[in-house]
Amino acid sequence: MISKNRISQIRKLHAKKFRDESGLFLVEGYKSVEMLCASDFEVEEIFATENALTDNAVWLSSLSPTLVTAEEMSRISTMQTPPELLAIALQRQSLPDIPAEQPVLALDHISDPGNLGTIIRTADWFDIQHIVCSPDCVEFYNPKVIQATMGSFTHIHVHYRSLPEFLKQESTYRRILGTFLGGEDIRRFEFNRNDILVIGNESNGISAEVASTVTRRITIPTAAQGRDTAESLNAAVAAAVVMFRMTGC
Repeated sequence: MISKNRISQIRKLHAKKFRDESGLFLVEGYKSVEMLCASDFEVEEIFATENALTDNAVWLSSLSPTLVTAEEMSRISTMQTPPELLAIALQRQSLPDIPAEQPVLALDHISDPGNLGTIIRTADWFDIQHIVCSPDCVEFYNPKVIQATMGSFTHIHVHYRSLPEFLKQESTYRRILGTFLGGEDIRRFEFNRNDILVIGNESNGISAEVASTVTRRITIPTAAQGRDTAESLNAAVAAAVVMFRMTGC
């Protein structure tokens, strides 16, 4: 069972302020918790319903999860439909350096948690292991971001830095690619293995300061020629399309 005081402590982790203060974050759902436990993240505690313990007895038994009722799970969870499994883990205290020979994603003010989570999940699929976010991007440990990654948060290193400063430094030995209307068609563009791809804000695109560091402008062509069409693609969708071409899949 779980005490009312413990429930109150866990619920504080719904807010960024307390995640920052404690260095902890929430992971919810079977797949995400399973991948968390197989990763190098340090797990503080796991909470499981009776159903979860029955269905996952083999791998859960060695982790000594705390049994909670469905009602208690709904109180500690951030999800509208509470999961059967929920874990509390420690945030990473340090990240590895970004290798000069690998591709990188740079995200400029991505504000939607679902978009960031989907981008992380897609980067994992295309083996892009490092993402650099501007400080005004949504927080990596936001529960909705973690949920949207479907466990890929355990594989990808997400850095928060001043993008103009980072990109200017990196442009001395690799290209900075930005997605713009009227850029070079990605179907004919020759990508390099260590390019940096910049994806802009959902509504406003790449900011002027970040755009000034871009060395090559690229575009995703539309098939809707000769008629009105959408003004732009969703940020996560645009990132996925370019990553597909960028990695030579």
